[in-house]
Amino acid sequence: MKKGKIKALLVLLVIVLAGIYYYATIPAINIHSTGIWIFILFVLVLILAAYAAKKKFTSIREVKSSKFLKIGGIVMMAVLLVFAAGSILSSPIVNAKQYRNLLTIEERDFSEDIQPVNFSQIPLLDKDSAMILGNRKMGSMVDMVSQFEVSDLYSQINYQEKPVRVTPLVYASPIKWLTNQSQGIPAYIMIDMTTQDTSLVKLDKPIRYSEAEYLNRNIYRHLRFHYPTYIFDQLSFEIDDNGTPYWVCPVRKYTIGLFGGATIGRVVLCNAQTGECQDYTLKDCPEWVDRANPADLLIQQYNYYGTLVNGYINSIFGQKGCLKSTDGYNYMAMEDDVWVYTGVTSVSGDQSNVGFVLINQRTRETRYYKVNGAEEYSAMGSAEGQVQNLGYKATFPILLNISNEPTYFMALKDGAGLVKKYAMVNIQKYQNVAIGDTVSACQDAYVKLLNTSGITAGNESDFKTVTGTIQRIAQSVIDGNSHFYLVLNGHSEIFDVPVQDYLQVVTLQEGDTVTVEYLEGTPVCTVLNLE
Repeated sequence: MKKGKIKALLVLLVIVLAGIYYYATIPAINIHSTGIWIFILFVLVLILAAYAAKKKFTSIREVKSSKFLKIGGIVMMAVLLVFAAGSILSSPIVNAKQYRNLLTIEERDFSEDIQPVNFSQIPLLDKDSAMILGNRKMGSMVDMVSQFEVSDLYSQINYQEKPVRVTPLVYASPIKWLTNQSQGIPAYIMIDMTTQDTSLVKLDKPIRYSEAEYLNRNIYRHLRFHYPTYIFDQLSFEIDDNGTPYWVCPVRKYTIGLFGGATIGRVVLCNAQTGECQDYTLKDCPEWVDRANPADLLIQQYNYYGTLVNGYINSIFGQKGCLKSTDGYNYMAMEDDVWVYTGVTSVSGDQSNVGFVLINQRTRETRYYKVNGAEEYSAMGSAEGQVQNLGYKATFPILLNISNEPTYFMALKDGAGLVKKYAMVNIQKYQNVAIGDTVSACQDAYVKLLNTSGITAGNESDFKTVTGTIQRIAQSVIDGNSHFYLVLNGHSEIFDVPVQDYLQVVTLQEGDTVTVEYLEGTPVCTVLNLE
């Protein structure tokens, strides 16, 4: 074969292999992307290997004497040196102050910001429990279960002022993809995190762009071909106010050197049905988007803030004044956004928190609350101790305001992962634990515990007493428990009386006179004592 043909074939082989590598790994064409540096090294290795194959070197001496290989080796070393220097110069070692300033922290007052609990907006399930419900729902759909499975994404969002988790279906196997990809994915799963209602939402137009696709409709490849220079962070699956599925695709920007100071500067919204993309700056992102900033990135940025307070060397050795987030986080629905919650503790790991932070996943607004108390895992252990005979395990807690007391709220699950009970633990005195079969029963028990243990003694104004004649009485069943609702003459309040706590309520009727001690609520007041 002529040398010209061999040379052309080798060039073609290099181009084909480089193209396959790029199509498989889809690195961003951006100097801040580590993937593109690896791609450059891969191409250089291919070129040198092709040259060596063409020359058919027979000895090491011939290799060493080749000017082309020497130049290629120098270029590779230069690329490696630039990459290494960029990594070091972009690191917290030399940029501690810049890393600490990635987040702006505002100290706020707990009782002013965190409003008294409204359980219609409190997620009662964690992701693991949601996955059980989603898989159970999918198992009941006989027309789909053989072809599709449920994705593990389960993004928590606010939908129509309710916390829900949404996740798309995926093809059950590559063969099922081959036979179904022309029709696309017909539905997604939505789970109400307060009521545990699980629905499979069938779509008029199928989802055609997702992580389950293998070729050009793969969401990552689709985004790369539209935005070749963008460095995408963790994608999340969300729905807009009309229930239309979207991929929320945060775009990283690096503010410190080549590879340091990662934060989110832009957000691309990709319609999962049509593939249409819209590019927004973070501040212009639509309000229905809840997860523009990945939780892991926000926690990392806060840890930079807490540990680099006195420089990098101090964060490793002296650790004076260093704080960090606890080993876990959860989500809170507040102000029509999703906030990441985590406790703040010292780096020494002393099993206590000095406060906690809330970080808005859409705007990156960060609030710090100085509240001393038990860290989350200590509170979880305290709750588990109350039901140790049953072997229940606590979920990672969320933070609530109960009677102006910062309170951990968590679910207690059995070995199968099903929620059996609920627990509330006082943050500052975590030995005070209330357990209930339902959320309302748990809250009632906790409020009484605060009262009897003297924790709320300084907040006596929260508890009120009224005597009056029953104008109206009605009965309801909530979570399997009977409740009576009282309205007294001359009063607008509605008093909730659980039968399991105040059995005498079943003997009351309109016209009877009662004395009620209660905690104010909107619209229903929690009864603490009934005479």
